[in-house]
Formats: sequence, structure tokens, C-alpha cells
Amino acid sequence: MLEHSLAPFSFANIFIWRSLYEIRWEIIKNSLCVFFRDKIGSFMYLPPLAKEPNPEAIRAAFAIMDKCNKNKDISRIENIPQSDLEYYRALGYLCHEKYPDYLCLREDLASLKGNRFKSQRASHNYFVKHYDFDWRSLRPADKAGILDLFNLWAAERRLCCSDDVYRGMLEDSRRVLKDALANYGQLHLEGILIRVDKKIKAFSFGYKLNKDTFCILYEITDLSLKGLAQFIFRKFAQELKGYKYINIMDDSGLENLRKTKLSYKPVQLAPAYIVTRDA
Repeated sequence: MLEHSLAPFSFANIFIWRSLYEIRWEIIKNSLCVFFRDKIGSFMYLPPLAKEPNPEAIRAAFAIMDKCNKNKDISRIENIPQSDLEYYRALGYLCHEKYPDYLCLREDLASLKGNRFKSQRASHNYFVKHYDFDWRSLRPADKAGILDLFNLWAAERRLCCSDDVYRGMLEDSRRVLKDALANYGQLHLEGILIRVDKKIKAFSFGYKLNKDTFCILYEITDLSLKGLAQFIFRKFAQELKGYKYINIMDDSGLENLRKTKLSYKPVQLAPAYIVTRDA
């Protein structure tokens, strides 16, 4: 099976969504099919996984989703990589673009060299100069302090935005975080945390996608501490030796998040698509 640059192509990424979805899988025509289901309906989180794609597996997967979905327009396959687009189009399926994943060179994030990263470097240096801090690897025993920080961060985010959809995303993120921390070791997650005055003020963790790419799943900081976000981002990149790329995930369609991710000069925006049928 080919290596993928999209973050969802990982067991850890699939597993953490179980707090929001009922996840089940089936082997159809020698293809692994992963289905997500909630109160709205059922969809495939990934395309059927196999050495060779099979049109019958795709049709059978849509039939399974249709049995769950009162509205068959909900039936869909998400996270199709760009390399598979022509295959699905040739079969008559429609392909709709999702938000891309942002891939950065680890060395760029670890060094912050040059004028491209002048702003991030200045913020990083401000934090180092003005705060009494320490850092270490994240451990499952840190769960309580991490959740306290997340709740503080989310409360501040809610004050800045009254959009119900965004507030719902914050709650979903909290549930996923709690489950990820509860299974941190079993999922082989890796992360670091920063303490300021002996209190947890930032954390970041993620997972190995393949031998060249590490995905950052969470990065949360105390927003009142200038330069902390830039410091932990750089420090984590420095610790992730051996990887060429860091996938900083998609932007969920949020403009501020898009600008922040673009400011770190990704070398690739890895496209992802959703496949549906022609009505």
C-alpha cells in the first residue's frame, strides 16, 4: 500500500474520532472499508484501502451507507487523495475539494531562519527572554493539567466567537482530546508540554504518519503569554528529529487558522477530496 501525506491515513487519527462517531469496518472485495456514523448518517472516512482499487467495493460501500441514510446524498467517501481523482471520475463519481493538509519542512520550523520567519523568531525570542519556563515530554499522567489548560483556552475562544458551529467544534475537540489522552501510550502518540512558573501553559502532540512525516494533532497554549505558541511549535519541531515533513493538518475552513498555517511557509498543500454520486 502506498504511503500517504494526508493525516487521516493513520490508525491513531481514525481511533480518536470514536468519541464523536460510531466507527465500524468491513472487508469488501479485499478492501478495508471504514465507516463513520452519527445521528445525521453514515459516511466513509477513507477510500476503500487495498493493493488494487476495486469498483465493486466502492459500489458495495455506497449500498451499505444508503441503508443507514434516509437521505442518500449523505452517503460519501471522504479524504480521497489527489492521485486517485481520475480513477473515481472515470467511474462516474463526482469529486469535491476539501480543505488541504499543510505540510512544512521540519528543518524550517526547527530553525526559523531568514526573513520568512522573522515575525515568529521575534515572538519566540520574546518568550525565552521574559518568562521562567521549562519543558519536557508529555506523559499520560499530565492529563488533568492538560484538560484544565484546554478548558481555559476554549473559554477564551468562545468569548471571541459567538458562532454556534465554531463553539460546537470546540466541544468536539475537547471530547476527542480527552479520549486521545486516555489512550496516549497505546496510540503511540508523542508530545511535549511547557510549564511557566511550574504550571502547564502549553502542550502539543501528534503521531507518526510514515517514515518521513509527523502529524501534529493538537497544539494549545495560554493565549496571554506572548511568544509561547511560537516557542512550543519550534521546540517540538526540534525534537522530531528523523522526519523530513511535519503535517500541521487542515484549517477546517477557518480564515485565521489558514493565515497562521500559511505564515509557516508550507512546502505543500496536500489536497483532499470527497466523492459522491451524480444525483
